[in-house]
Amino acid sequence: MLDYAAFPEQRQALIQQILQENGRVVCSDLASRLNVSEHTIRRDLHELSKEGICKKVYGGAVMMLPEAGDYSIRKTKKPDQKSSIAQKCARLVKSGSCIFIDTGTTNLAMAEALPAELSLTVVTNSPEIAAVLLKKPLYDVIMLGGQLQRSSGGCVGASAIAQVQGMLFDQGFIGGCAMAPESGLTGFDYADCEFKRAVIRQCNETIVALTADKIPAVARYVVAQSSEIDVMVVEANISKAYCEAFREHDIRIYTV
Repeated sequence: MLDYAAFPEQRQALIQQILQENGRVVCSDLASRLNVSEHTIRRDLHELSKEGICKKVYGGAVMMLPEAGDYSIRKTKKPDQKSSIAQKCARLVKSGSCIFIDTGTTNLAMAEALPAELSLTVVTNSPEIAAVLLKKPLYDVIMLGGQLQRSSGGCVGASAIAQVQGMLFDQGFIGGCAMAPESGLTGFDYADCEFKRAVIRQCNETIVALTADKIPAVARYVVAQSSEIDVMVVEANISKAYCEAFREHDIRIYTV
């Protein structure tokens, strides 16, 4: 058996492998498994965090998610999972309400899944989502303006933020790149995350839909702390431990 105390490179490689498999690690568990001190593990996590592999959190670390690429690329990934999540999100919407739908490929699928017979006011920063909603004759659609960001597929600048500050939403469906109980909802683009934060402040209920590969993980910029999220819609294969950790922040979890 390899003496991990004597081979820090091999030890850190194994920690990285565990991070990729589980999304997070706990210092005490790693110390016991590798027969080293927790101080040694914390030092390893510090080195891995400097390389951008993980982010240290209390008692351990969570995986840093790689950037997923432009919106046009993301549209082709995990269509079946996104469709299932989107259909559940659509069933949460009540007729007569005013909702916000953020840009994003899962939210695009949700817009397509919304029943045409509902009477809704829908605000969005995504031209593609707005085009889908305009096909539903009972919907009042408000499209936020400003510079269109190619990477996110939506308007996220000062003009869009100023517009959204004059609106109040019954529900907001917010996109994100990664989420973990400790770090909350995070993303990679600063302007996009700033816009999402502005929208959340105007929402009575904030709903986040995520595929399993985004949980648990962390990106660069904070969108919202876990306590600011009201509802999560996720795949059924998310672990029970993470579901319970999110519920400790008073988040309602729906699985599909």
